Amino acid sequence: MTSPAVDPAPEVQQTTTPEPRTTTTTTTTKPTTTATARARRITGAVWAALGIVYVVWGSTYLGIRIVVETVPPFLSGGARFVTAGLLLTGIIAWRQGPAALKVTRRQLASAVLVGLLLILGGNGLVVLAETSIPSGLAALLIAVVPAWVVVLKAVSGDRPTLGGTAGVLLGLAGLAVLTLPGLSGDVRIGGVLLVVAATLCWSVGSFSSSRLPMPANPFTASAYEMIAGGLAGLAVGLIRGEQHGFDVSEVSTRSWVALAYLVVFGSLIAFTAYAWLLQAAPISLVATYAYVNPVVAVALGALVLNETLTWPLLLGGAIVVAGVWLIVSTERRR
Repeated sequence: MTSPAVDPAPEVQQTTTPEPRTTTTTTTTKPTTTATARARRITGAVWAALGIVYVVWGSTYLGIRIVVETVPPFLSGGARFVTAGLLLTGIIAWRQGPAALKVTRRQLASAVLVGLLLILGGNGLVVLAETSIPSGLAALLIAVVPAWVVVLKAVSGDRPTLGGTAGVLLGLAGLAVLTLPGLSGDVRIGGVLLVVAATLCWSVGSFSSSRLPMPANPFTASAYEMIAGGLAGLAVGLIRGEQHGFDVSEVSTRSWVALAYLVVFGSLIAFTAYAWLLQAAPISLVATYAYVNPVVAVALGALVLNETLTWPLLLGGAIVVAGVWLIVSTERRR
């Protein structure tokens, strides 16, 4: 999955990203200091970073669709995240010292579990689905993730707000409309169901990450998650036999470029921008990526790949985005 899932809960937790996730800790109720207030002002740098998150994460669906034109899904996804994870590990060791990579066994196990849910289950199934469905449809189906997170939190005893409940209902209604192309035969229903399964994996991973003993350094946690999920993706690809008949020399130039883009921009640059935004901007502003990314993905799919904008896609997408907006705007105020 490439569009990050926003967890609309107000409590202390880790915020996951449709790319690597990071951790954000809610401060206490003490008055903010002058320095904190200055850090939270919306500056030009904040808008620039937000623009990166909007455009880059929204464009990763297009990148995935281009990569799988000539590269098997799980092998490409696995290679992407192993590479990105190793690069991030090197950057952490260089900037913060090798000690920043040290974790306990429990923290490592938690990071591996979350990585399997987010990277292998969430992103891996999306990559597989995009071999048969348009990138724009995949992005809009994934946008319902915040609704699943609210449902999971409600099951655990965290009662949602009225607005959050309405947002969940809107999101699920939009999901029903978006599945119509699959039910009518316009796209493969199997691809649609794969993305729905991916949203559930991503939601469980997002929900669990705030309740497991994760590494204290969010960048370290993300690096281990990417490496674990990427290695699992490579293993699944080999088990599926994706290596048979695959010739590296036959990979198109545009697939190589798209894969490099996903590693560098989708998994490193946009992630860094997002992590910085969590410290420098109001969380309510940062959370807007959850309903902007799908719009960017649909627009790019139509412009670059000539994906058809059908009425179920437009109507269902509008309903889902409205539901996500309602969830983000109401739950973050609690």
